[in-house]
Amino acid sequence: MRDLGIKIGVLSVGENNAITDVPGVKVGQETIVAGDSIRTGVTAILPHGGNIFQEKVPAAIYIANGFGKLAGFSQVEELGNIETPIVLTNTLSVPTAANALIDHAFSYPANDDVRSVNPVVGETNDGYLNDIRGRHVKKQHVLNAIKNAHSGPVAEGSVGAGTGTTCFGFKGGIGTASRVLPEKLGGWTVGVLVQSNFGGVLQIKGVPVGVELEQYAFRSVLEGSPDGSCMIVVLTDAPLDARNLKRLAKRAMLGLAKTGGIASNGSGDYVIAASTAENLRIPYRSESQFQEQTVLRNSKISPLFLAVIEATEEAILNSMFQAKTMVGHNGHVIEALPVVKVLEIMRKNNAVENSP
Repeated sequence: MRDLGIKIGVLSVGENNAITDVPGVKVGQETIVAGDSIRTGVTAILPHGGNIFQEKVPAAIYIANGFGKLAGFSQVEELGNIETPIVLTNTLSVPTAANALIDHAFSYPANDDVRSVNPVVGETNDGYLNDIRGRHVKKQHVLNAIKNAHSGPVAEGSVGAGTGTTCFGFKGGIGTASRVLPEKLGGWTVGVLVQSNFGGVLQIKGVPVGVELEQYAFRSVLEGSPDGSCMIVVLTDAPLDARNLKRLAKRAMLGLAKTGGIASNGSGDYVIAASTAENLRIPYRSESQFQEQTVLRNSKISPLFLAVIEATEEAILNSMFQAKTMVGHNGHVIEALPVVKVLEIMRKNNAVENSP
Protein backbone atom coordinates (compact mmCIF):
# COMPACT_ATOMS: atom_id res chain seq x y z
CA MET A 1 0.00 0.00 0.00
CA ARG A 2 2.80 2.38 0.90
CA ASP A 3 4.39 1.76 -2.53
CA LEU A 4 1.21 3.16 -4.09
CA GLY A 5 1.49 6.41 -2.17
CA ILE A 6 -0.88 5.63 0.70
CA LYS A 7 1.04 6.23 3.90
CA ILE A 8 -0.33 5.59 7.37
CA GLY A 9 0.72 7.63 10.37
CA VAL A 10 3.70 9.84 11.19
CA LEU A 11 6.38 7.45 12.46
CA SER A 12 9.19 5.95 10.38
CA VAL A 13 8.95 2.38 9.11
CA GLY A 14 11.67 -0.25 9.38
CA GLU A 15 13.81 -1.50 6.50
CA ASN A 16 11.26 -4.14 5.40
CA ASN A 17 8.16 -2.57 6.95
CA ALA A 18 7.62 -5.95 8.56
CA ILE A 19 7.58 -7.64 11.95
CA THR A 20 11.04 -8.98 11.09
CA ASP A 21 12.42 -5.46 11.48
CA VAL A 22 12.49 -6.26 15.20
CA PRO A 23 16.01 -7.68 15.68
CA GLY A 24 16.14 -11.47 15.85
CA VAL A 25 12.53 -12.06 14.75
CA LYS A 26 11.87 -14.65 12.05
CA VAL A 27 8.73 -15.62 10.11
CA GLY A 28 8.06 -18.85 8.21
CA GLN A 29 5.01 -19.81 6.16
CA GLU A 30 3.50 -22.85 4.49
CA THR A 31 0.82 -22.21 1.88
CA ILE A 32 -1.44 -25.20 1.17
CA VAL A 33 -3.39 -24.95 -2.09
CA ALA A 34 -4.61 -28.11 -3.84
CA GLY A 35 -7.49 -29.02 -6.12
CA ASP A 36 -10.57 -26.82 -6.02
CA SER A 37 -11.18 -26.87 -2.25
CA ILE A 38 -7.96 -26.73 -0.21
CA ARG A 39 -7.01 -23.13 0.58
CA THR A 40 -5.22 -22.88 3.92
CA GLY A 41 -1.81 -22.76 5.56
CA VAL A 42 0.46 -21.95 8.48
CA THR A 43 2.37 -18.88 9.59
CA ALA A 44 5.00 -19.21 12.33
CA ILE A 45 6.52 -16.25 14.19
CA LEU A 46 9.75 -16.78 16.16
CA PRO A 47 10.60 -14.11 18.77
CA HIS A 48 14.21 -15.26 18.54
CA GLY A 49 16.14 -17.98 16.76
CA GLY A 50 17.22 -19.96 19.81
CA ASN A 51 15.58 -22.49 22.10
CA ILE A 52 12.53 -20.49 23.14
CA PHE A 53 11.57 -23.00 25.83
CA GLN A 54 14.93 -22.50 27.56
CA GLU A 55 14.92 -18.74 26.91
CA LYS A 56 11.31 -17.66 27.30
CA VAL A 57 10.21 -14.14 26.38
CA PRO A 58 7.89 -11.87 28.38
CA ALA A 59 4.46 -11.79 26.79
CA ALA A 60 0.81 -10.93 27.19
CA ILE A 61 -2.43 -11.68 25.36
CA TYR A 62 -5.35 -9.28 25.07
CA ILE A 63 -8.79 -10.59 24.12
CA ALA A 64 -10.96 -7.99 22.39
CA ASN A 65 -13.67 -10.50 21.47
CA GLY A 66 -13.23 -14.11 22.52
CA PHE A 67 -15.10 -16.06 19.84
CA GLY A 68 -11.95 -18.01 19.02
CA LYS A 69 -9.79 -21.01 19.76
CA LEU A 70 -6.49 -19.48 20.88
CA ALA A 71 -4.43 -22.19 22.55
CA GLY A 72 -2.03 -21.42 25.38
CA PHE A 73 -3.76 -18.31 26.74
CA SER A 74 -4.13 -19.24 30.41
CA GLN A 75 -0.45 -19.96 31.06
CA VAL A 76 0.65 -16.78 29.29
CA GLU A 77 -1.88 -14.86 31.38
CA GLU A 78 -0.65 -16.48 34.59
CA LEU A 79 3.13 -16.49 34.07
CA GLY A 80 3.60 -13.62 31.63
CA ASN A 81 5.81 -15.43 29.11
CA ILE A 82 5.84 -17.47 25.90
CA GLU A 83 7.94 -20.62 25.52
CA THR A 84 7.28 -21.68 21.91
CA PRO A 85 7.09 -20.03 18.52
CA ILE A 86 3.70 -18.43 17.82
CA VAL A 87 1.77 -20.32 15.15
CA LEU A 88 -1.27 -19.10 13.20
CA THR A 89 -3.48 -21.45 11.18
CA ASN A 90 -7.16 -22.29 10.62
CA THR A 91 -9.68 -23.01 13.37
CA LEU A 92 -9.81 -26.79 13.13
CA SER A 93 -6.04 -27.16 12.81
CA VAL A 94 -5.20 -25.68 16.21
CA PRO A 95 -4.73 -29.12 17.84
CA THR A 96 -2.42 -30.25 15.03
CA ALA A 97 -0.35 -27.08 15.30
CA ALA A 98 -0.12 -27.43 19.08
CA ASN A 99 1.07 -31.03 18.69
CA ALA A 100 3.71 -29.88 16.19
CA LEU A 101 4.95 -27.19 18.58
CA ILE A 102 5.40 -29.83 21.28
CA ASP A 103 7.44 -31.91 18.83
CA HIS A 104 9.49 -28.83 18.01
CA ALA A 105 10.24 -28.21 21.69
CA PHE A 106 11.18 -31.85 22.19
CA SER A 107 13.60 -31.70 19.23
CA TYR A 108 16.16 -29.75 21.31
CA PRO A 109 18.52 -31.98 23.32
CA ALA A 110 18.45 -29.40 26.12
CA ASN A 111 14.73 -30.14 26.52
CA ASP A 112 15.13 -33.90 26.94
CA ASP A 113 13.63 -33.87 30.45
CA VAL A 114 10.77 -31.47 29.64
CA ARG A 115 7.32 -32.87 30.44
CA SER A 116 5.15 -29.80 29.95
CA VAL A 117 4.99 -27.40 26.99
CA ASN A 118 2.57 -24.51 26.49
CA PRO A 119 2.14 -24.15 22.71
CA VAL A 120 0.67 -20.85 21.56
CA VAL A 121 -1.57 -21.23 18.50
CA GLY A 122 -3.96 -18.66 17.06
CA GLU A 123 -6.52 -19.14 14.34
CA THR A 124 -9.20 -17.73 12.10
CA ASN A 125 -11.89 -19.67 10.24
CA ASP A 126 -11.15 -20.01 6.51
CA GLY A 127 -14.06 -22.41 5.92
CA TYR A 128 -15.72 -20.34 3.17
CA LEU A 129 -12.83 -20.82 0.74
CA ASN A 130 -11.22 -23.87 2.33
CA ASP A 131 -12.44 -27.39 3.00
CA ILE A 132 -11.80 -26.80 6.68
CA ARG A 133 -13.43 -30.04 7.84
CA GLY A 134 -10.82 -31.95 5.85
CA ARG A 135 -8.16 -30.71 8.29
CA HIS A 136 -5.48 -30.58 5.63
CA VAL A 137 -2.84 -28.91 7.81
CA LYS A 138 -0.46 -31.59 9.04
CA LYS A 139 2.29 -31.50 11.66
CA GLN A 140 4.95 -31.40 8.97
CA HIS A 141 3.48 -28.21 7.51
CA VAL A 142 3.88 -26.52 10.88
CA LEU A 143 7.38 -27.88 11.41
CA ASN A 144 8.35 -26.75 7.90
CA ALA A 145 7.09 -23.23 8.60
CA ILE A 146 9.21 -23.08 11.75
CA LYS A 147 12.26 -24.61 10.09
CA ASN A 148 12.07 -22.24 7.11
CA ALA A 149 11.49 -19.11 9.19
CA HIS A 150 13.77 -16.24 8.22
CA SER A 151 14.40 -12.57 8.79
CA GLY A 152 13.96 -9.93 6.09
CA PRO A 153 10.91 -9.43 3.83
CA VAL A 154 7.69 -11.27 4.71
CA ALA A 155 5.28 -12.51 2.04
CA GLU A 156 1.83 -10.96 2.42
CA GLY A 157 -1.69 -11.52 1.12
CA SER A 158 -3.02 -15.00 0.31
CA VAL A 159 -0.16 -16.92 1.88
CA GLY A 160 0.40 -19.05 4.96
CA ALA A 161 -2.40 -18.81 7.51
CA GLY A 162 -4.02 -16.10 5.38
CA THR A 163 -4.44 -18.26 2.29
CA GLY A 164 -8.21 -18.70 2.67
CA THR A 165 -9.26 -15.64 4.67
CA THR A 166 -11.67 -12.79 3.91
CA CYS A 167 -11.55 -9.18 5.13
CA PHE A 168 -14.27 -6.53 4.76
CA GLY A 169 -15.90 -8.69 2.08
CA PHE A 170 -12.70 -8.79 0.01
CA LYS A 171 -9.78 -11.21 0.04
CA GLY A 172 -7.80 -10.90 3.27
CA GLY A 173 -4.63 -12.65 4.35
CA ILE A 174 -1.31 -12.08 6.05
CA GLY A 175 -0.17 -8.49 6.48
CA THR A 176 2.72 -6.92 8.30
CA ALA A 177 4.21 -3.52 9.11
CA SER A 178 6.69 -1.91 11.48
CA ARG A 179 7.50 1.38 13.14
CA VAL A 180 10.83 2.66 14.48
CA LEU A 181 10.82 5.32 17.18
CA PRO A 182 13.23 8.26 17.00
CA GLU A 183 16.31 7.86 19.20
CA LYS A 184 15.04 10.56 21.54
CA LEU A 185 12.00 8.37 22.20
CA GLY A 186 14.07 5.24 22.75
CA GLY A 187 14.78 4.09 19.19
CA TRP A 188 12.70 0.95 19.77
CA THR A 189 11.11 -1.02 16.93
CA VAL A 190 7.53 -2.31 16.98
CA GLY A 191 6.55 -4.97 14.44
CA VAL A 192 3.05 -6.28 13.75
CA LEU A 193 1.81 -9.28 11.77
CA VAL A 194 -1.90 -9.95 11.23
CA GLN A 195 -4.09 -12.74 9.92
CA SER A 196 -7.09 -10.73 8.69
CA ASN A 197 -10.47 -12.45 8.45
CA PHE A 198 -13.08 -10.01 9.76
CA GLY A 199 -15.66 -7.46 8.69
CA GLY A 200 -17.04 -4.00 9.21
CA VAL A 201 -16.94 -0.83 7.12
CA LEU A 202 -13.56 -0.44 5.44
CA GLN A 203 -11.77 2.85 5.97
CA ILE A 204 -8.34 3.86 4.73
CA LYS A 205 -6.84 6.97 6.35
CA GLY A 206 -10.37 7.89 7.40
CA VAL A 207 -11.72 7.67 3.85
CA PRO A 208 -14.96 5.57 3.72
CA VAL A 209 -13.69 3.24 1.00
CA GLY A 210 -16.13 0.43 1.86
CA VAL A 211 -19.09 2.77 1.44
CA GLU A 212 -17.74 4.10 -1.86
CA LEU A 213 -17.29 0.53 -3.13
CA GLU A 214 -20.72 -0.46 -1.78
CA GLN A 215 -19.18 -3.37 0.09
CA TYR A 216 -19.64 -3.29 3.83
CA ALA A 217 -21.37 -5.07 6.72
CA PHE A 218 -25.13 -4.58 7.19
CA ARG A 219 -25.57 -2.98 3.76
CA SER A 220 -29.03 -3.49 2.21
CA VAL A 221 -31.06 -4.68 5.19
CA LEU A 222 -28.31 -6.38 7.16
CA GLU A 223 -26.68 -7.91 4.10
CA GLY A 224 -23.26 -9.37 4.69
CA SER A 225 -21.80 -10.60 7.95
CA PRO A 226 -19.00 -8.82 9.85
CA ASP A 227 -18.15 -12.04 11.66
CA GLY A 228 -14.73 -13.60 11.35
CA SER A 229 -11.54 -13.09 13.31
CA CYS A 230 -8.29 -11.20 13.42
CA MET A 231 -5.10 -12.51 14.94
CA ILE A 232 -2.60 -9.76 15.71
CA VAL A 233 0.98 -10.51 16.76
CA VAL A 234 3.02 -7.62 18.17
CA LEU A 235 6.76 -7.90 18.82
CA THR A 236 9.09 -5.21 20.08
CA ASP A 237 12.67 -4.91 21.25
CA ALA A 238 11.56 -2.40 23.88
CA PRO A 239 12.14 -3.83 27.39
CA LEU A 240 8.53 -4.26 28.47
CA ASP A 241 7.27 -6.63 31.16
CA ALA A 242 4.04 -8.61 30.79
CA ARG A 243 1.94 -5.86 32.36
CA ASN A 244 3.01 -3.20 29.89
CA LEU A 245 2.92 -5.69 27.01
CA LYS A 246 -0.77 -6.18 27.74
CA ARG A 247 -1.21 -2.40 27.66
CA LEU A 248 0.58 -2.36 24.30
CA ALA A 249 -1.61 -5.22 23.03
CA LYS A 250 -4.78 -3.31 23.89
CA ARG A 251 -3.69 -0.40 21.68
CA ALA A 252 -3.36 -2.69 18.66
CA MET A 253 -7.14 -2.91 18.63
CA LEU A 254 -7.26 0.84 18.06
CA GLY A 255 -5.40 0.19 14.83
CA LEU A 256 -7.99 -2.41 13.84
CA ALA A 257 -10.76 0.06 14.65
CA LYS A 258 -9.17 2.66 12.38
CA THR A 259 -9.61 0.26 9.45
CA GLY A 260 -13.33 0.00 10.20
CA GLY A 261 -13.36 -3.33 12.04
CA ILE A 262 -16.01 -3.69 14.74
CA ALA A 263 -14.99 -6.85 16.68
CA SER A 264 -18.40 -8.40 16.07
CA ASN A 265 -20.10 -11.07 18.15
CA GLY A 266 -18.77 -13.89 15.98
CA SER A 267 -15.24 -12.54 15.67
CA GLY A 268 -12.23 -13.89 17.53
CA ASP A 269 -9.99 -10.88 17.95
CA TYR A 270 -6.78 -11.55 19.87
CA VAL A 271 -3.51 -9.68 20.28
CA ILE A 272 -0.35 -11.53 21.31
CA ALA A 273 2.44 -9.17 22.37
CA ALA A 274 5.99 -10.09 23.35
CA SER A 275 9.30 -8.36 24.03
CA THR A 276 12.44 -9.69 22.40
CA ALA A 277 14.78 -7.69 24.67
CA GLU A 278 17.63 -10.06 25.56
CA ASN A 279 17.95 -8.76 29.12
CA LEU A 280 14.34 -9.81 29.79
CA ARG A 281 14.59 -13.42 28.62
CA ILE A 282 13.48 -15.85 31.28
CA PRO A 283 15.72 -18.91 31.70
CA TYR A 284 14.01 -22.26 32.23
CA ARG A 285 16.45 -22.93 35.06
CA SER A 286 18.49 -20.58 37.21
CA GLU A 287 20.70 -20.96 40.27
CA SER A 288 19.31 -17.69 41.59
CA GLN A 289 15.91 -17.40 43.24
CA PHE A 290 15.56 -13.87 41.83
CA GLN A 291 14.77 -12.56 38.37
CA GLU A 292 16.42 -9.19 37.87
CA GLN A 293 15.06 -6.99 35.09
CA THR A 294 15.37 -3.46 33.81
CA VAL A 295 12.12 -2.41 32.19
CA LEU A 296 10.76 0.71 30.57
CA ARG A 297 8.94 3.15 32.82
CA ASN A 298 5.20 3.64 32.36
CA SER A 299 5.75 7.28 31.46
CA LYS A 300 7.93 6.30 28.48
CA ILE A 301 5.55 3.88 26.79
CA SER A 302 3.17 6.25 24.97
CA PRO A 303 5.31 6.47 21.79
CA LEU A 304 5.09 2.67 21.57
CA PHE A 305 1.30 2.95 21.76
CA LEU A 306 1.32 5.19 18.70
CA ALA A 307 3.71 2.83 16.93
CA VAL A 308 1.55 -0.23 17.45
CA ILE A 309 -1.62 1.58 16.36
CA GLU A 310 -0.01 2.74 13.13
CA ALA A 311 1.64 -0.62 12.39
CA THR A 312 -1.55 -2.61 13.05
CA GLU A 313 -3.63 -0.38 10.80
CA GLU A 314 -1.10 -0.64 8.00
CA ALA A 315 -0.58 -4.40 8.42
CA ILE A 316 -4.31 -5.06 8.04
CA LEU A 317 -4.53 -2.91 4.93
CA ASN A 318 -1.38 -4.48 3.49
CA SER A 319 -2.99 -7.91 3.89
CA MET A 320 -5.77 -6.75 1.55
CA PHE A 321 -3.67 -4.78 -0.95
CA GLN A 322 -1.42 -7.83 -1.46
CA ALA A 323 -4.17 -10.47 -1.67
CA LYS A 324 -5.47 -11.87 -4.96
CA THR A 325 -8.94 -13.02 -6.01
CA MET A 326 -9.47 -16.62 -4.98
CA VAL A 327 -11.86 -19.41 -6.01
CA GLY A 328 -12.24 -22.11 -3.42
CA HIS A 329 -14.43 -24.66 -1.68
CA ASN A 330 -17.84 -25.26 -3.30
CA GLY A 331 -16.95 -22.76 -6.03
CA HIS A 332 -16.97 -19.84 -3.60
CA VAL A 333 -15.24 -16.73 -4.91
CA ILE A 334 -13.77 -13.85 -2.92
CA GLU A 335 -12.64 -10.92 -5.02
CA ALA A 336 -9.44 -9.03 -4.33
CA LEU A 337 -9.66 -5.43 -3.20
CA PRO A 338 -10.06 -3.37 -6.42
CA VAL A 339 -6.85 -1.42 -5.92
CA VAL A 340 -7.28 0.85 -8.97
CA LYS A 341 -10.72 1.95 -7.78
CA VAL A 342 -9.41 2.41 -4.26
CA LEU A 343 -6.64 4.68 -5.55
CA GLU A 344 -9.22 6.75 -7.43
CA ILE A 345 -11.25 7.15 -4.24
CA MET A 346 -8.16 8.04 -2.23
CA ARG A 347 -7.01 10.61 -4.80
CA LYS A 348 -10.45 12.18 -4.77
CA ASN A 349 -10.01 12.63 -1.03
CA ASN A 350 -6.42 13.95 -1.31
CA ALA A 351 -5.13 10.89 0.57
CA VAL A 352 -2.43 9.71 -1.85
CA GLU A 353 1.19 10.89 -1.99
CA ASN A 354 3.28 10.54 -5.17
CA SER A 355 1.32 7.58 -6.51
CA PRO A 356 2.74 5.89 -9.63
